[in-house]
Amino acid sequence: MPQIPRLIIAGTNSGCGKTTVSTGIMAALMKRGLKVQPFKVGPDYIDPMFHTFITQRSSRNLDSWMLTPQTVSHLFMTGSEGADIAIIEGVMGFYDGFGVYSSEGSTAHVSGIINAPVILVVDAKGAALSVAAVIRGFKDFDPGADIKGVILNNVNSEAHFSILKEAIEERTGIAAVGYLKSSSRYKLPERHLGLVPGGEIEGLGQKLDILAEELAGTVDLELLLRLARDSKAVFHCHSPFAPEIVYPGIKIGVAMDKAFNFYYRDNLDMLEMLGAELEFFSPACDGELPRDIDGLYIGGGYPEVWGEELSANAHMRTSIKNAVTGGIPTYAECGGLMYMCRSITDKSGREFEMAGLLPGQCEMASSLQRFGYVEIEMEHDSVVSRKGEVVRGHEFHYSFARVDPCVGTCFKVRKKRRGTEERVWRCGYKLYSMLAGYPHIHFWSNPSIAQAFAASCSRYRALRNRGV
Repeated sequence: MPQIPRLIIAGTNSGCGKTTVSTGIMAALMKRGLKVQPFKVGPDYIDPMFHTFITQRSSRNLDSWMLTPQTVSHLFMTGSEGADIAIIEGVMGFYDGFGVYSSEGSTAHVSGIINAPVILVVDAKGAALSVAAVIRGFKDFDPGADIKGVILNNVNSEAHFSILKEAIEERTGIAAVGYLKSSSRYKLPERHLGLVPGGEIEGLGQKLDILAEELAGTVDLELLLRLARDSKAVFHCHSPFAPEIVYPGIKIGVAMDKAFNFYYRDNLDMLEMLGAELEFFSPACDGELPRDIDGLYIGGGYPEVWGEELSANAHMRTSIKNAVTGGIPTYAECGGLMYMCRSITDKSGREFEMAGLLPGQCEMASSLQRFGYVEIEMEHDSVVSRKGEVVRGHEFHYSFARVDPCVGTCFKVRKKRRGTEERVWRCGYKLYSMLAGYPHIHFWSNPSIAQAFAASCSRYRALRNRGV
């Protein structure tokens, strides 16, 4: 498989401008006629939406905590097929990964796995020589880190950049590739889980055009391309997933609209590899589920933001409730769990009726309820698992669910810390042929999860075809 030019756009910390710089580079390279394959390090759903909008190629996640290095390499190489260059946006700060004692799962870790040169984004607002000290610190922290260049954000002027460029290159030996000024013309709005999804931003295309034009004038794109082409080879192993059994003909309804859109693209691909045909539908806008589906997958998103519309769509709520109580295999994650409850109460106290399948309510809190990587042990069989299996995932939510304790749980969730210290709790509510939990699971961390779900859908299809 041919090697692809690649760059990782890393940052010193969250909020330094990684997404602005990454999307600007993608847009500028697209305007040059290049086919750009976007990636995002870590468990993020919103940034990839911007990547996909710009490049018209599905952005994919590279997560070296949830996945093995071999799997990360495989997904990178297969996801890059047909592209001219891969641009990988980092997560948080360059070395931030699983806890504060390990860089596993960090941008630095992923850059080493796929041998991607690193461009470090640094916020230069109100700084001069100190910027060079920060960059030198990142370089010296791990001498093996392949930091090839820096892009400075929030620079006052070209003269300001010239001073910084001289100091950086003299003190660190790293190329100052360019800069961006702060501008409301391309600033992206935020809400409680991060950036507002691209589909909700009016005039997004125009904002990105302005950003691409600005960046093309202040960043040395030719130097970036040379650095990308100098990438070392990526070790490419055979696919870690080669299904022995596939289930052709099964149809899985996947909730995909403004309220539910948090999915790993590679999770959906795995279901298709198992023979599934994915039927996308909108719980907010459609009147009923797609016909003749054999399974239901409702991912995360912002049901609390669109609670009024979801509640008003009584026909869809009834359609989903009838399907689930009728035995259709159903897997719901985070926002999907919230939708399956009787109601969602938002931060202002407004309560919205939901599907009513789980006897309980979801409420939005003012503070983060769970955040971070988790390991999930299956304590019982379900539509997506067998007892004893372990899968990795991530939680990030402000809501909490009050579910009647009579409903059994399948997940024993562990959040590990240094050494043997860990927190443990139960989740994963099992009712009818449904499993609904808060963790976002990555199927590629344990493909048997997707295989079990596809098998459940196949059995349901066989019973439905026999009229049972």
